Parts: sequence; C-alpha cells; structure tokens
Amino acid sequence: MKHTVVKVPDLGGAESVDVIELTLNKGDSIEEEESILVLESDKATMDVPSPVGGIFVKYLVSEGDTVSVGDPLAEIETNNLNEQNVQKNQNTENPETEPESDTEIETKIEAVKETETQTANEIKQDPVKSFNEENIQAEVIHAGPSVRMLARELGVDLSEVSGSGPKSRITKDDVHNFIKLRLGKSSNTTKQSSEMIMPSVDIPPFDNYGENSVRSMSKIQKITSLNMQKNWLNVPHVTQFDNADITDLEEFRGKHKNSALEKGIKLTPVAFVIKAVAIALQENPEFNRSPLNDRDNYVQKEYVNIGMAVDTEKGLFVPVIKSADKMGVWEIAKNVLDMADKARNGALTPNEMQGGCFTVSSLGAIGGNGFTPIVNSPEIGILGVSKAQIKPVWVDSEFVPRLMLPLCLSYDHRLINGGNAGKFLTSIVRLLSDVRTMIL
Repeated sequence: MKHTVVKVPDLGGAESVDVIELTLNKGDSIEEEESILVLESDKATMDVPSPVGGIFVKYLVSEGDTVSVGDPLAEIETNNLNEQNVQKNQNTENPETEPESDTEIETKIEAVKETETQTANEIKQDPVKSFNEENIQAEVIHAGPSVRMLARELGVDLSEVSGSGPKSRITKDDVHNFIKLRLGKSSNTTKQSSEMIMPSVDIPPFDNYGENSVRSMSKIQKITSLNMQKNWLNVPHVTQFDNADITDLEEFRGKHKNSALEKGIKLTPVAFVIKAVAIALQENPEFNRSPLNDRDNYVQKEYVNIGMAVDTEKGLFVPVIKSADKMGVWEIAKNVLDMADKARNGALTPNEMQGGCFTVSSLGAIGGNGFTPIVNSPEIGILGVSKAQIKPVWVDSEFVPRLMLPLCLSYDHRLINGGNAGKFLTSIVRLLSDVRTMIL
C-alpha cells in the first residue's frame, strides 16, 4: 500500500483559490471521483474529486488556506495499481522523472535569481542591450496575469510592491495593502482627495438601538462589492429608458413552448433579449469597445460575448455566453439555462465568467418598472430588463392592450454619447417588437 498525494487540479484560469470546506475524516473510505474538499475562487466554488479510491489519510491544508494549481491537498492510501495510475495522470509531461527535492528546487530558484540579477546589472552597464526596462521587470517580478491587470488598473508599479506569497509572489492583497499604505503616508491634501474618491461612512452605535450581530461577507460578496464601487466611481454613467412591445414575441414564444420542452429547453424572454443585443452590437459596433487606461485609445472587439447576471444565494454571478452572435435563439436558450444552473450550483469556472462584451441584467418576474444598472467595466454598456406589463398603446385610431417590456440602458459616457445610445436601444426595441427581423 502506498500514499497518493492529491494536488490542486486545473482552475480554469484562476490564479489561486481558498480552501473553504474539508469533507473527510482520517480513515474514511473514499471512491474514485468522490469529493475530497471544496475550493472557492473569486466567483465560484468547486469540489476537488479524488483521482483514485482508497482510505483517506490526512489533509495537507487547512480551511482558509490559499492554494494554487499543483499544490498538495491530501494523502490517500491506495494499492500499487492506483498509485501508478495517479502518477501517470499527474506527471504526464515527464512521467519517468523522479520528483525534485525541496533542496534541488531551492538551488534552481537561487540560480535563476542570480542569473536575473546578473542580467539586470549587465543591462544597466550596457544600455544597448535588446531588453528594455519593462522586460527586465517582467522577468524579476513574480506576479500572475490577474495581479498585473489589477496593478495596471490601479496605477501601481509592481516593482515597489513586496510579495507575501510563496517565493515572494505578489498577490492581489499585496497590491491593495500597498495602496492603503501609500494613502496612509500621503499628505493632508492627498488624504482629502482620497476621501473624496473613497468616502467612509460613520458607523452609529447599533447596540444602542437593539440586538444585532456582525457577520462576515462571503468572498463573492466582497468581490462584487469592490467591483461595484470601483465601476461606479470610475465610469461616468448615463442611463436611457425605452419600452419594447413584445406582444407578438410572447405569442411566438407560446407557440413554441412545447417544442422547446421536447428539446429539454426552457424558452424564456431572456434568450430573445440576448439575441437582440448580439445583433444590435453588430449594427452598433461602438458599443463593443473598451477604453484603455492611457485615456487615448480603446479596443474595438470583433467578437460578441454576452454576460447575463444571475442572482443566487451565494451572491451575484455573471456567466458569459460566448459568440452569441453566431447562435440561434434555441442555442442561446440552452446556454442561458445551463449557465444559470451552474451559477446556482456554484459550478461556474473562471473562464465561463470572463471575456464579456456587454451584460444583460433581467429582473424578470421579480417586478419593477425600471432601474439603473451599473456598467460592468471594462465593458461600456449594460441592459436592464424589468417586468413586462399590459399597457394601453395608441394604434391607428384607438388604444389597444399591448405587452410592454421596460428596458434600461446604462453606458460609459467616455465612449458613448446620447445619439449612439439612442440608436442602440432603438435597434433592440425594433428586434424585440418584431422577432422576424432577427433572421433577416
């Protein structure tokens, strides 16, 4: 019998995740693919399955620990056959190579650092070297892509940040702590300016008014809160409103409900809205842009990926339907159903929540006549959809009852003006009011 070490699997693009639940006890019998523990990224949770069956020995992590791909999680006692299979799966790049010891790894790391330092010194002495300063920093600074993106967004020079992760790796918390430290050491003028940007709220003595308790926000709630505040402060929002007559759309949808159910699909109005938005983005490409931090340029996207906000017990998720412009309503409806189920079950991967061009936020049957959704930067637009209601509409020479759908378009006024937004919203209203135009 041997001990198999289970490691963190591919995280679908996430740099690191937190251990939030340990599900086994020492001596428990475990089957292959049975959950060992639960991990949580910024916006999703995932169960880590056992690659083999056997007897659970011990955890190599604790609840609250932060881990990355390849980190050891637990030990399982297996027979020789299971052990050979695990080694084959976990070491596919070089299955015959023995794992390096900690001393060998440390020696290699020190050698790399020495080489980096020597290269940097040579470049300082000889400015004709082909490497520029940015390339040198990229080699020396240990930080993942998401951390570098955060630093660029916040204007932080990573060369000035001390890393607290393994091997001095810089984490997102290090970047945030660096900003807090800088703000704390700044002058009174800077403090006043920062207070205008990030005002604090005086907390009253709640104990004086009755019973209460302090509860921790979930990681997803923290991330959502930070993103909402950042987007609201950095994006100059404007919201425009209109109503789409979806009487004919609902009649069309009703006729095809049974056919949809036979296909295992729930044909909701959201599928038609997403299809309309995808077409409108093609007709109005100025809405498929993102401003760059240099304030001089923007990115024009040639793809159409639509995010859909999903409210769950764990918080707000925004899965992204990729290449929505190339899908029909049937396929979009299936994706809407699958993504919503994944969001509610905490099964979304980071990749499934990235790459959006535009977001749709539907209150559906919850109600309301309208709201002002916050732009999900770096996107520059979001469409809010409220509850459809029967209203009298003047047609020809009389009022007739029509089913009207309230739409609220929020946009980034840095790249979009009122005329652009009017055309875009008119396109969506036209498409929803006559579903036949979606196939033209």
